[in-house]
Amino acid sequence: MARLEQVLVLEPQHELKFRGPFTDVVTATLKLTNPTERNVCFKVKTTAPRRYCVRPNSGIIDAGSFINVSVMLQPFDYDPNEKSKHKFMVQSMLAPYDMTDMEGVWKEAKPEELMDSKLRCTFEMPLENDKT
Repeated sequence: MARLEQVLVLEPQHELKFRGPFTDVVTATLKLTNPTERNVCFKVKTTAPRRYCVRPNSGIIDAGSFINVSVMLQPFDYDPNEKSKHKFMVQSMLAPYDMTDMEGVWKEAKPEELMDSKLRCTFEMPLENDKT
């Protein structure tokens, strides 16, 4: 069975950019928009859970509304030669009409009801004379 196409609109669509210096927490914002007439459950997963703090990392987006998700990269020693292999996945599904508990919804979800979008991460270091 073919997977459902993601109903949420992601901004940015493919890539989360983190701009250094990386001596403090650096935050990127991911906007999730629900253009449908149904409420949508979502959760955000990452390949590097110890390196990021995601708020909110799951929830419900009401029909026709949006939510901003803060993705906070924890401080680390930046190496410009190291390519980031970190990825994020936004999983979503249409909220059941009789939904009472979010955790139960994910546990009982059938694979064909799930939608997902993947984003990769890039790290940018500002130039020394670039004080923006």
